Amino acid sequence: MFEEILPGLYRIKVPLPGSPLKATNSYVVKGAERSLVIDTGWNREECMVALASGLKECGIEVGQADFFVTHMHADHSGLVSTLAGEGARVYFGRADARIIRSAAPEHWQEQIDFALERGFPPEELETAIGSHPARRYSTGSSLNLCIVKDSDTLSIGDYLFECVETPGHTEGHICLYERTRKILVCGDHMLVDITPNITLSSKERNPLHEYLMSLDKVYNLDVELVLPGHRRIFRNHRERIRELKDHHRARLEEVISILERGRQNAFQVAGQMTWDIDCGAWDRFPPIQKLFAFAEAMAHLKYLEEEGKVGWERDGNGVVFFIAPERKEAYR
Repeated sequence: MFEEILPGLYRIKVPLPGSPLKATNSYVVKGAERSLVIDTGWNREECMVALASGLKECGIEVGQADFFVTHMHADHSGLVSTLAGEGARVYFGRADARIIRSAAPEHWQEQIDFALERGFPPEELETAIGSHPARRYSTGSSLNLCIVKDSDTLSIGDYLFECVETPGHTEGHICLYERTRKILVCGDHMLVDITPNITLSSKERNPLHEYLMSLDKVYNLDVELVLPGHRRIFRNHRERIRELKDHHRARLEEVISILERGRQNAFQVAGQMTWDIDCGAWDRFPPIQKLFAFAEAMAHLKYLEEEGKVGWERDGNGVVFFIAPERKEAYR
């Protein structure tokens, strides 16, 4: 089922069975010769049926479509390898394209080693990795990707989109801005009634810092309509940005308050943070949700480390975190 947002611009809700996200918003821009599909849903039958049906209702032939993927996560990229026909362009940010093209076993092993060293229980980690949507429903790695960067433009039908690099949710996340119609297609950069998951699963990045800088980057854009990757379309993106920044400020304060109780690993910190998930106690979280929470805790710990508020060291059980000696008061 499709919804017409503006002439030649549609939304198709692609279901995500079993996910708290419920559905991915796939946006379709209809052109005279070729159309553009923005994000696709998982690589599984239910998603394929919903997206193919929606495209048919929009009067769009899959073979005449190109694809823009806001970021690499499987709920946005999964179906691309199935749908992209010969000669189709698949637009991707460089950093996310690099991961999609990389050797999967090495990518996963790096994340496993990182989590184990920071306290994630091995048995639960094995279960979490085994059920991870990125392993079960991801796209193929043999795609012919077209790399896009800041200020690149895509002209489809009556729309001219500018690429806006917004690292944070992933390193290669990209939004699309339509300046004339004041539209921002924002993937998972901003969501209206839930907060995007900002996670760290390797040593190299400071994703929360990247994310906050990316929020600042889009703050001054003249936007009247925000088309997010999940849940409802919204307006007033500046108000939402302020809310998101307040949320992460509170999360940082929470992590500091947890570490004031003593030295702990990241899994222990995550288990004491506040999560909006209908599971009750931390012990009842499904392992995959624990992994997402753990990775978000790590992003906040990394940010505090870079700010000089938190230190870490290895002991006999792995990496533990503590309040930096020169910073005893809570984060402000």
